[in-house]
Amino acid sequence: MEVIRGSINLRPQHRSCVATLGNFDGVHLGHQHVLRQLVAVAKQRNLPATILTTEPLSREFFAPDTAPPRLTRLREKLSIFAAMGVDRVLCQRFNQALANISAEHFVENVLVKGLAVTHLILGDDSRFGKGRQGDFELLQRLGKQHHFTVEKSTSVLAADGGRISSSRIRTALTAGDMNLTKTLLGRAYHMSGRIAHGDKRGRQLGFPTANIHIKRRQTPVMGIFAVEIAGVADHALPGVASIGVRPTFGGGRCLLEVYIFDFDGDIYGRHVDVYFHHKLRDEQRFDSVEALVQQMYVDTQQAKDFFANRFAQ
Repeated sequence: MEVIRGSINLRPQHRSCVATLGNFDGVHLGHQHVLRQLVAVAKQRNLPATILTTEPLSREFFAPDTAPPRLTRLREKLSIFAAMGVDRVLCQRFNQALANISAEHFVENVLVKGLAVTHLILGDDSRFGKGRQGDFELLQRLGKQHHFTVEKSTSVLAADGGRISSSRIRTALTAGDMNLTKTLLGRAYHMSGRIAHGDKRGRQLGFPTANIHIKRRQTPVMGIFAVEIAGVADHALPGVASIGVRPTFGGGRCLLEVYIFDFDGDIYGRHVDVYFHHKLRDEQRFDSVEALVQQMYVDTQQAKDFFANRFAQ
């Protein structure tokens, strides 16, 4: 899959495609439905399936201190896009200049002159351009003018009949409802990052952990979880993870630490995926290190019990 950083890097070979646009935060089941349509139509027309997205997300640009925590970093989204058969991603940097571009200007300069889009698939709530004025009706009108067709993707409902949305997934994650999260995403929620050296405190306590750089301003999950980690062996390994600020040791920046059961290998520098399956408890401050270690034994056993029951089903 080719990633194009900004429309300034579009070349003649990028012209003529089937495209969609959006943030795709989480790449949940609703997003996946749009992407399957995109890939299917692109194959029918023998054209590249192309996604237009922005980085950062618009709400992160306009209100970085109050924007909701994103579900997926760009690298995580790109990995899912590639797995679904997307051919190209045009990633525009969201800045004030892009925010000021009218919907008509965006269509004419990016979709028409830049990509020569032949067919555009739009999610049911997609908006673009200055003031979010670009919508399905505008695209239909401009499509007739510039000779491309527009298709609105049908809505997808969750198994419970409710709407699938990134905000609903964030609410489920905050509540620790990993089953609902998995239902809305179509997969277990995961985070990716590189294993780095930490302060070795876990090893001193008898629980050596993989410290993973998550590179996020905020995280939608906090607490202690039963997890699987992929990327350190030829198959995913079970473990228990802590994601939070470690209040017993004075707090600080948010860290993701994973204790992998029955594993002792040199894994520094590995890029891994951590899959969150079950929330054990919230993060809490303990009065002593001894009390923390005692709780870590309890957490580990509860996580092992969770996986034992899961694999027995």
